Amino acid sequence: MDEAPLLIVDAANVVGSRPDGWWRDRAGATARLRDSLTRVAPVGLPQLPPPVEVVLVVEGAARDVPAVPGVGVIAARGSGDDAIVDLVEATPQRRRVVVTADRELRERVTERGAEVYGPRWLREGVPGPDRAGRG
Repeated sequence: MDEAPLLIVDAANVVGSRPDGWWRDRAGATARLRDSLTRVAPVGLPQLPPPVEVVLVVEGAARDVPAVPGVGVIAARGSGDDAIVDLVEATPQRRRVVVTADRELRERVTERGAEVYGPRWLREGVPGPDRAGRG
């Protein structure tokens, strides 16, 4: 596995893991999360050394959040969970790390060889003052 590890972030789950008013502006909360993730690619995260390819999977009201340099965005056509599983299956040669607290999704991706960490791991590991979308 020579390629950079692939960090796949379940945007809806990570954004929804903190009761900070995200429900009033799902797209805005997702954009803040995306922006905080731009610092991850060059420096990595605990247990995930750099460089890292970061992909944010979005759905529902956040589907129109665009990619930015350093963070790719996949807009799920249907279920965000299914899009994450599809991405894990499409990249078997790479180290894949999925960030979610969704139990069913955790099982589905670990069965396919991905590692899983929860939203807290991401929030605490993202460098900078507004770590993981807390801006």
